[in-house]
Amino acid sequence: MRLLMLGGTEFVGRAVTEAGLARGHEVTVFHRGRHEPPAGVVSLHGDRTSPEGLAALADGEWDVVIDTWSHAPAAVRDAARLLAGRAGHYVYVSSRSVYAETASLDTGEDAPLVDGSADEAGEAAYPQAKRGGELAAIREFGAGRTLLVRAGLILGPWENIGRLPWWLNRAARGGDVLAPGPRDLGIQYIDCRDLAEWTLDAAEAGLSGPYNVVSPPGHATMGSLLEACARVTGDRAVLRWTDPEPILAAGIEPWVHLPVWLPPGAMRDKIHNSAVAKAVAAGLRCRPVEETAADTWAWLRSIGGTAPQRPDRPQVGLAPETEAKVLGG
Repeated sequence: MRLLMLGGTEFVGRAVTEAGLARGHEVTVFHRGRHEPPAGVVSLHGDRTSPEGLAALADGEWDVVIDTWSHAPAAVRDAARLLAGRAGHYVYVSSRSVYAETASLDTGEDAPLVDGSADEAGEAAYPQAKRGGELAAIREFGAGRTLLVRAGLILGPWENIGRLPWWLNRAARGGDVLAPGPRDLGIQYIDCRDLAEWTLDAAEAGLSGPYNVVSPPGHATMGSLLEACARVTGDRAVLRWTDPEPILAAGIEPWVHLPVWLPPGAMRDKIHNSAVAKAVAAGLRCRPVEETAADTWAWLRSIGGTAPQRPDRPQVGLAPETEAKVLGG
């Protein structure tokens, strides 16, 4: 298969590129040249936000285009329009954030969506930007040639958001660790490599339409995630499980100061209670949480312990003095 990866040098894009190469696909990576792509790809340079930024894509034909763009939807529109006559299928890696706040927990991909515009050229809020990207891909390629991969929380090697790397580095420092409870609180995430494999499987099968792609309910809990982080970093951390009330009373912001964690409630249910039966029926497989933790820790150590950070995302993590204050009561 001839695969065009828009991006392909960081996190999800890199995972897809690596997986495509491993399958023997002919992979072309279109990127800005800020990071070195995996060996074995055809590398094209361009900045899709600048005038004439897509010039390197003026020629060529591909079976599948995979796009992870999460900013102004007009960039998806322009790329899809340029490629519509020279590519068979467009895969847009979207997000479960496109679902409206009113979406019921027990509904799947047909739940209500936020508004979005395929022609928005400015910076939109993340849910509206992803929805606009979906609409742009559908408009240019048609619904039958467009696959929408609505990913949930993404973790794993190459992460440039900082969530799992922060927990791993915190566990590696050892000592008493503020572990936000309840311990058995279910979480849903997708290892970037499992996301990549499912996306390629779906593309090869010619699937179209929207799919929620995240681990099934029951796959992991805050307990299993943090205990895995402690084990793979040497068992120096002592997890001090703490109820949500004193954590919130201390001004600690869920998801940001304590990555991944959301206390019981509507927001937690929206993020960590997704219906994924459609993707599972289409072959979604999720590796154990300890494997994700171990491989991410191995990658972190291989690059010196500090994960790359996307400049458009805030740094996550809890200040040591705040953690000590809460643990001290």
